[in-house]
Amino acid sequence: MSGLVAAHGQFDARMGMRMLERLAHRGPDGAGHQQFDHAWLGSRFLSIMDPESGDQPVSAGHAGHVWVVGDGMIHNYRRIRDRLGADRFHTASDLEAAAVLYEDQGAAAFERLWGPFALAVADERGGFAAGRDILGLAPMYWVRTDEFVVFASEMSAFDKGLRPHVEPFPPGHVWTPDGGLEAFREFPGTTPVLLQSRAPDEDPPEWVFDAVRESLVRAVERCMVGRHPAGVLLSGGVDSSIITAIAARRAAAEGRTVKTFSVGLADSGDLLAARQVAEHCGTDHRELVYTAQDAIDAVPRVVARLESFDPTLVHSAVPNFFVSRLAARHAKVLLVGEGADELFAGYTHYGLIREGAALHSELLETLKGMHIGGLQRVDRVAGALGVEPRLPFLDLDVVELAMALPPAWKLVTEERDAKWLLRRAFDGWLPDDVLWRRKEQFGEGTGMNDVLREHFEMTVTDADLAAEADAVAPPLRTREELAYYRMFSHALQGVDAQTTVGRFAEA
Repeated sequence: MSGLVAAHGQFDARMGMRMLERLAHRGPDGAGHQQFDHAWLGSRFLSIMDPESGDQPVSAGHAGHVWVVGDGMIHNYRRIRDRLGADRFHTASDLEAAAVLYEDQGAAAFERLWGPFALAVADERGGFAAGRDILGLAPMYWVRTDEFVVFASEMSAFDKGLRPHVEPFPPGHVWTPDGGLEAFREFPGTTPVLLQSRAPDEDPPEWVFDAVRESLVRAVERCMVGRHPAGVLLSGGVDSSIITAIAARRAAAEGRTVKTFSVGLADSGDLLAARQVAEHCGTDHRELVYTAQDAIDAVPRVVARLESFDPTLVHSAVPNFFVSRLAARHAKVLLVGEGADELFAGYTHYGLIREGAALHSELLETLKGMHIGGLQRVDRVAGALGVEPRLPFLDLDVVELAMALPPAWKLVTEERDAKWLLRRAFDGWLPDDVLWRRKEQFGEGTGMNDVLREHFEMTVTDADLAAEADAVAPPLRTREELAYYRMFSHALQGVDAQTTVGRFAEA
């Protein structure tokens, strides 16, 4: 987790420093910047991979004429280092691998990077490139003017005069001054390719479950790499419980006990389930019980940091804020279960779909929109508290496998519950009543949905909604959504919500 600011063209470094200061929460470990004739790079960074020598901007090896700032993690940095030669590196930073690779290949280097990343690279000889991972796991926004192009991790970083022009930088793309905006990778899983001859009601071969399990185990282990031990945000749902079970086994093999964290209103379903999982897996578990008033009081701050007013996101972001704040006292890296519902059809509305191709299309569309939806919640809330979230379910190996499987196997039927493929793959890893627990939205399991909806509906009248609903399209749908929209507009004055905010189908 870091906050980046980068610019190409005739850019005022004083603006860069102002923008960087607005991202201080994302990088409590340090700040750095680098000025070029044609570009400017700046970072507020959280030191995870190399606290001793990995300060940003990071230069390419010993030559020092290529510099990079970034957010996220390059998962295949070790393979890049091995292939390019260890003698070309002088830090343990994963970002140095990106800089050295760019030195050799220019913007083509982005295609060879694996993991959640948003990067900007500048070369003292005049080169510049900025790019973002294919899923948009790491955030990046940009503004294009006649004088310069400027990039930042959050909308709040931009000066107010630029905010009306802020756009999300498209995932899976790289921008260079000469080539403009270009896609560097096709979105994974566009077409299912495995076992298409199998009938929908036919059980998958055992190797399918083995592959799902092995891919996720490897993804969790990759996410646990770093100088700081990773904790787990444990909601008590099946997704975070599976991540906990894997992480606990890995930590135990290294002679450690993994830390887990959960929150909720008193006696909420999530708290009770999380305790059971923590006891089963033998974790060092911490929890926080908060009140309805605590949650209500937190909403304005959460909306401002969330950079969204969608009620579904707000409902889940409030407990996410409390659990991330709790975890930040004990861990810098947090494993999160986001992504399983989108890959294995866990949300309730997926259960209404009766045909495999239609389900696959819906899952694909949801995955493509996550960067201004669920991923935004995970990133912004963690970023506000100076911790780094890692999402094993959205490791590209896991995504490609899950989306290559016949989508008919993900349909909900009388014989198959939601996410049964995933649950079957981890049979025996968790108690059955946890492994097969009914899906609850994070806001539902923590008790947030009703508390927030009832309170904020009362702060807006029907007349207010009728007068202000058309501020965005489609129109604001409820009084609650208008209440959040007002907070968003106050915190992010000038930002075009129509361009930057993703909204779920129903408020």
